[in-house]
Amino acid sequence: MGETVYVGNAGVDGAGNGGWLLGHFAPPDEIRHSTDVEVKWGVHPPGEARSRWATGERRTTLLVLVDGCFRVELPDRTVRLATPGDYVVWARGVDHSWYAERASVVLTVRWPSLPGYRVDPPVLR
Repeated sequence: MGETVYVGNAGVDGAGNGGWLLGHFAPPDEIRHSTDVEVKWGVHPPGEARSRWATGERRTTLLVLVDGCFRVELPDRTVRLATPGDYVVWARGVDHSWYAERASVVLTVRWPSLPGYRVDPPVLR
């Protein structure tokens, strides 16, 4: 059996994997491997945006603003997260994109953890 406790730093551990800390992409023998959930520590400079819309989503997502000002674009509305602790949840099947209005830190939790969703790195607009 692998580790039963892992201690790390989200900024350091997520740096090599686009901010993702926990999910199917972690080596199977690590405690951070999960097919149930994914967790991301997202650090976004001002003007950074998702490279393209996520479509055909098969996961539920929770996104919590830790710091900054962050916009989540959904098909029927835009959600602006401006106060630490603001959050949005969207269901499977809801397309989305995002944009960092100011330097922002967000915590994202998605479930389940499914392979095949990697997109191009974010872009500055």
